[in-house]
Amino acid sequence: MGLARHLLLRGSESRWLGERLAHRPFVHRAVRRFMPGEELDDAIEAARGLATRSLATVLTQLGENVSSAEETVGVATAYGRALLAIVAAGLDTDLSVKATHLGLDLGEQLAFDNLDRLLADAGAAGRLVALDMEATGYVNRTLDLYRALRARHENAGICLQAYLFRTEADLDSLLELGPMVRLVKGAYNEPADVAFPRKADVDLNYLLLADRLLEARQSDPRVRIAFGTHDERMIESIIRRVDEMGLPPDACEFQLLYGIGRDLQLRLAAAGHPVRVLISYGSRWFPWYMRRLAERPANVGFVLRSMARN
Repeated sequence: MGLARHLLLRGSESRWLGERLAHRPFVHRAVRRFMPGEELDDAIEAARGLATRSLATVLTQLGENVSSAEETVGVATAYGRALLAIVAAGLDTDLSVKATHLGLDLGEQLAFDNLDRLLADAGAAGRLVALDMEATGYVNRTLDLYRALRARHENAGICLQAYLFRTEADLDSLLELGPMVRLVKGAYNEPADVAFPRKADVDLNYLLLADRLLEARQSDPRVRIAFGTHDERMIESIIRRVDEMGLPPDACEFQLLYGIGRDLQLRLAAAGHPVRVLISYGSRWFPWYMRRLAERPANVGFVLRSMARN
């Protein structure tokens, strides 16, 4: 792992740093590159704009590791409002949620009950809900939650992280469910005994897992695939494999982050590949923002330029 990435990931875990930087004007200016605003209305307006360009979207309210059951009620209510806003606006917009944001630290049953209700409401609205993957200490519980939820809801999805050694086995254990899988590289500060430390190895594993998913889609049309990456060479490789395997262009979709690779999003959509843009909103953005910088340390230069204009 590069030094810049390591430092940024360490910073994402620092409450002290977050409390001191989160309200600085230059940080707010830099964050606006990656999220349209903190309010649901900001996210919905951004989704409307992307829809005019034939781009579907995913909304996620930022936050994790809530400390009380009462907080989870607020989070669940907020996602209910998001569903209502999506339907009212007629948007092709799904949801992505973190289990710890809905109570996993407080007990598996609380998180299950909150997610069960959310998935039922989303299903009635014709929307998917992807369960995001968090740090490695949560992987087993998140997978167990997903299995229980998938048994009740066809619109339940799961995120898997290519940088973990265990992910190939995890994927194989899920395929019999006909899952919806979003494959990402991974954005947490993981030790070298559980995750590939070198980017080249993460990239290789990503492509191996992508191939496994496409093979599964060939034999089971229930399998739905989303590739979360901005790596154009990787995207081109996946598109070639889709063609070689004789799969239709909509056998998978590409999910890209709001504010990053806008030209790439439009090119993919123009070429007939399903594209979904992940829009984050909410006030608890500092850890998420630091992880976004860690994914592309070159973006630190953008932050430094914002500081210079302060």
